[in-house]
Amino acid sequence: MVVRRSLGRQFGWLWAAYAVSAYGSALGFGAMPLIALLVLHAGPAQVSALSAVGPAIGALVAVPLGPWVEFRRKRPVMIAMDLTRFAVLMTIPIAYAVGRLGFVQLLIVSAVVAAARITFQAAGGAFLKALVRPDDLLVANARFESTTWSAIAVGPPLGGAAVGLVGPVTTVVVDALSYLLSALGITAIRGREEHRRRDDRQPVRAGELLDGWRHLLTHRGLRALYLNQLLVGGLIMATEPLLAVLLLGQLGFPPWQYGLAFAAPCVGGLIGSRLARRVVARYGQHRILRTVGTLRAVWLIGLAFVQPGIAGLATVIAVELAIIISMSLYNPVLATYRLEHTPGDRVARTLSAWSISSSATIAVLSALGGLLANATSPRTAIAVAGLLILASPVLLPRRQDRPVGPDREPAPTASRTREATSRGALTPGASPASSPPD
Repeated sequence: MVVRRSLGRQFGWLWAAYAVSAYGSALGFGAMPLIALLVLHAGPAQVSALSAVGPAIGALVAVPLGPWVEFRRKRPVMIAMDLTRFAVLMTIPIAYAVGRLGFVQLLIVSAVVAAARITFQAAGGAFLKALVRPDDLLVANARFESTTWSAIAVGPPLGGAAVGLVGPVTTVVVDALSYLLSALGITAIRGREEHRRRDDRQPVRAGELLDGWRHLLTHRGLRALYLNQLLVGGLIMATEPLLAVLLLGQLGFPPWQYGLAFAAPCVGGLIGSRLARRVVARYGQHRILRTVGTLRAVWLIGLAFVQPGIAGLATVIAVELAIIISMSLYNPVLATYRLEHTPGDRVARTLSAWSISSSATIAVLSALGGLLANATSPRTAIAVAGLLILASPVLLPRRQDRPVGPDREPAPTASRTREATSRGALTPGASPASSPPD
């Protein structure tokens, strides 16, 4: 029997702050492409660029921020990233009010928000690992996961209604204010935070920029999960715009059915995330990663067989529900494993590397999916993605690894010894390793 217990008031503030920003972002989901279309009268190429180029630039900007975050207190970094997103998003309604809003500004805002998101996730994961006990990491990650899916279920439909009533700029204001409230919530967290010191005058070395990727690719279990996640996440996200074209353009689904097809299955996110701790307690972390990691890859091919009408709508909802239940069960277990198997002096850089790689992979696979759809059809491109993802379980780890900890840190290599000497003593376990989704 799994007993539910409180994770403490400080975690409660962190969770509340995350929930506010998650619901605000969900409400404002898709607002900037709509602004580009409805306010700036942008064409399809510009809208695509806004969805791909801005986040790609943001990911590039975030590369040097991982090492910078590693050696600073994480709570001030998280507050700064929330305030940055609040400030940059508020430039949109201000520019709109004075008649100076332009497409370049939307690109810049998109890039800054993406960079701040990656940086917040890196700092937030490290902060979470320090805030809760190791045995509670899975519970904490599952709560963030359930909040994410409940926000996605509620936010976009309400946001769509708000866009119809008051316009897309208003939803950007709500999104911006949610980050301000999130910053206030994080400010309410009390307690002294330990951090790893370094001389601020010492510049970030080129090698430090790659430390996150180096850890991911040299750790056997993390390498397998990292490559698997890039492939699975990239292929699933690449099918989303293709499915929109198929449902709305070719099969004639009305917009409300399209919205329902993606909102209703998000209930599965609450189911999967609430099951995570129970199934791990019963079957073990390694078995869940392998079994559920395999299950989440088998459903995507079903979207290639969607037909018009109610039967087609039911097919999309059923497939999306199966995918989301699998993902919401798998994601908190993966996030916990990633924290447990990352040493304290690599957390922020590892999470930054993971997020940057995910953004880049999604952009590349989405572009390739679009090219394939143009050359063939959206249904064919979805089918190809569904077939490719069936190979992803091959990348899942075959053996169980022991987590790192104060008594099980990896033996220092020559490079790590030199680094520790140059920075001074490092306190084991002072920093964590995976982040709450943002």
